[in-house]
Amino acid sequence: MSRLFARAVDGAMCALMNHVQWSLRHDACSREEFEAYLDACEPVTLDAYYEVAPPEMETTTSQSPALLAWPSPIPSGFVECDTARALWFIGPGGPQAPTAIVLHALMSANDAGYRRLAAWFHARGWNMIFPHLPFHYSRVPRGHRNGALAITANLPRNAEGVRQAVLEQRQLLAFLRAQGCADLGLIGTSYGGWAASLLSFVEPDFRFITLIQPIIDIEHAIWECPAAASIRRILAGRGIGPGLSRRHAHLTSPLHGKPLTARDRITLIAGRYDTVAPPAGLRELAAAWAGSQYVEVRQGHFGYAAIEEAKRRIAPVL
Repeated sequence: MSRLFARAVDGAMCALMNHVQWSLRHDACSREEFEAYLDACEPVTLDAYYEVAPPEMETTTSQSPALLAWPSPIPSGFVECDTARALWFIGPGGPQAPTAIVLHALMSANDAGYRRLAAWFHARGWNMIFPHLPFHYSRVPRGHRNGALAITANLPRNAEGVRQAVLEQRQLLAFLRAQGCADLGLIGTSYGGWAASLLSFVEPDFRFITLIQPIIDIEHAIWECPAAASIRRILAGRGIGPGLSRRHAHLTSPLHGKPLTARDRITLIAGRYDTVAPPAGLRELAAAWAGSQYVEVRQGHFGYAAIEEAKRRIAPVL
């Protein structure tokens, strides 16, 4: 029954995502545009791609949670998206207390569960920061659905959106350290797990990194994932086929980098019935990141068992 329920939920969510993407079919890259982007990125190193200056950050601490806002380090082409924002849930320990950064999933539209997670961290002496990733929440361009522009058939924008997310989290980490916070944790789910995994390649010394069903194989995400059927159809019409995105893997594939945090602090959580980020891919990542912990829960890509498992595994190290 759990498998059937997971497949039904995943199927419904994937159908919604495909409907949204098909509505954006005219906003797609051409093969020439994609190849020009790949040509420009091919000689770039990981460190150079994710290099970023310290932020000019505004803090509104008169509200709870506090709101952090600062100019995004790279433009998206949409004014609403080019101010980075994050909710800072400051607990009894004040701004210097240990802090978990939590990166949400694609098209996440309700932060109620994340607010409950902040309370869970507060009870254990930790703060929590909830960034609004590009094209989500307060950063949705007018006339578009929440998160719809983060992953489309415009492949260069997809890559730059993930890059934008990583750069903003680097700036957020620099801000926290400047406040005297030296003890940090990182959680990422699905799309947020993809960004979190790339962040781990350029930022060291997290007390824990927990990746919940992260996107790790971009080729699979485009050409096999049921949530991308519309994207495949659109790309085929533009003359783009499988394999081209591998030229960008050295910059955007979790399988092509090594975390700077000790592997025994990293946990990878897979959904046993997940068709979006299949467990076979996460097992491959666990092997590539030898020493990391791998665990499966009985759910598809969408569900609550994974976050409960994450809390169970994080609690002993707080």
